[in-house]
Amino acid sequence: MSNKRDYYEVLGISKGATEQEIKKAYRSLAKKYHPDVNKEPDAEAKFKEINEAYEVLSDPQKKATYDQFGFAGMDGSQTGSGFSSAGFDDINDIFSSMFGGGFGGFGGFGQSRQASNAPRKGQDRYMQMNVNFMDAIFGKNETINLSVDEQCSHCMGSGAYSSSDITSCPRCNGTGRVVTQQRTAFGVFQSQSVCPECNGKGKKIKRVCPKCHGEGYEHKRVSVDLKIPAGIQTGQQLRVQGKGERGINGGPNGDLYIEVRVGQHQYFKREGKTIYITIPISNVDATLGCSVDVPTVYGDVELNIPAGTQNGTQLRLKEKGVPDIHGGKKGDQIVEIKVEIPKKLSKEEKDLYQKLSKIQHSSSQSVFDKFKKAFK
Repeated sequence: MSNKRDYYEVLGISKGATEQEIKKAYRSLAKKYHPDVNKEPDAEAKFKEINEAYEVLSDPQKKATYDQFGFAGMDGSQTGSGFSSAGFDDINDIFSSMFGGGFGGFGGFGQSRQASNAPRKGQDRYMQMNVNFMDAIFGKNETINLSVDEQCSHCMGSGAYSSSDITSCPRCNGTGRVVTQQRTAFGVFQSQSVCPECNGKGKKIKRVCPKCHGEGYEHKRVSVDLKIPAGIQTGQQLRVQGKGERGINGGPNGDLYIEVRVGQHQYFKREGKTIYITIPISNVDATLGCSVDVPTVYGDVELNIPAGTQNGTQLRLKEKGVPDIHGGKKGDQIVEIKVEIPKKLSKEEKDLYQKLSKIQHSSSQSVFDKFKKAFK
């Protein structure tokens, strides 16, 4: 696992790359290093590495897991087989661009490619949501408004007035693609292209649906109820099924992924499930010890500060941190002590400090004297 290169490094992209940037980088590298095009000794290994990276980064759920946990979170989910199932259509497009269309007889690519008129799931959508610090600790229900294309309830996505108004395209026989052949000195090459008569749909419609006017979908403004779980942190995503881009040829909509950005708090700081807070105490309380009521996200909690506490000392309040998003044990709260030295003293306070100073010097060496003695 340690010998693997970072997937973003493999594709030569940044962590914030968009879906289109990921796909573009993959297509370019796959063209360059495909073993049937590139005859360098390490081309096959690089091609496998590129496909493995794309298989993870092109899948929103795998990408989110990888972004959060790295290779440790993959758990064998990346195939490492040298061919990315997520990029299957991209491989066909790559060969189309290299060989001027489908490359007949080459590994069965032309035969295996999904028909263009087959129902396909729409693209996923992504957005960000800002969540208050306390709401991320305790969770909450939130309602958001979205514009979404949903399948027409009248024609169920067909775009036709009735099922009898749908006929197969006579030019492509319902496949959505037309095949052309070209004879050359090297043999017969065949290529596929989108049917110009039905634009790849594979069907002709006599009468269109009166509700969606033949589009097969309706543009709506909808309200979506979200449950923000207790303990969520920045970078984690919420999935809303079916609220992504509309499907193709009657396929289902993609999903909506909402990335959470947790706001900061004036006093509390959070790292994972641990909450940190810094509290001030006087040098007298630090010397003699005291008991104070410390703020936590759950309310004040009494904390005993032992005598002789030094500046920067950290004390722990167990299970006063962030809830585990998966229902496990809560984190802790770390209380850092900041010992404050007074800048101004009353006459009475000054007299007491002077008496204390005389007592210390008469009974033993000062702290500084002990420090100086160590250099002799």
